[in-house]
Amino acid sequence: MADKDTQAIIWREPDGSPLSCLEKIKVLNENLEEIRELSQDALEDAILMGADEAQVRQVLEQIVEKLVNPYYPKGTGKH
Repeated sequence: MADKDTQAIIWREPDGSPLSCLEKIKVLNENLEEIRELSQDALEDAILMGADEAQVRQVLEQIVEKLVNPYYPKGTGKH
């Protein structure tokens, strides 16, 4: 079940217009909630095992920063 923050997101198309397909919005919200839950579990596990919370958060941020958009042709400079 999506939390209140996830439900408040207005998903947009590249031109800035809001997505109107309810099924697409549902999938995006479900994916985001799964990512949030998995990230929370990873953070909690790391803290319980004695890892530094700030470092774990930094690693999670780096993972997001390095995500690659496979749908743009190479050489367009978009990602």
